[in-house]
Amino acid sequence: MDMSRFQQGATYEQIQEWVREKYGFHVTHLNIAQVKRKHGIIERENYNKAKSHDSRQPGCPEEKVTAIEDALRHFQMI
Repeated sequence: MDMSRFQQGATYEQIQEWVREKYGFHVTHLNIAQVKRKHGIIERENYNKAKSHDSRQPGCPEEKVTAIEDALRHFQMI
């Protein structure tokens, strides 16, 4: 069965690996999700969202945003 049509861009692990190889630091799944959301890339609704609308999540540092955006460009997702 050909599953290639279901693959859009890269997995979170592929993005993490690419950033680690090119920039030398680790990015979390949360960092990647925040940058993808910033660019309008939302795959699905998250099942474990916060119950409160005013709950806070840690922000993604600008250097990591830049690295993740570079990875998304590399994988032709933006």
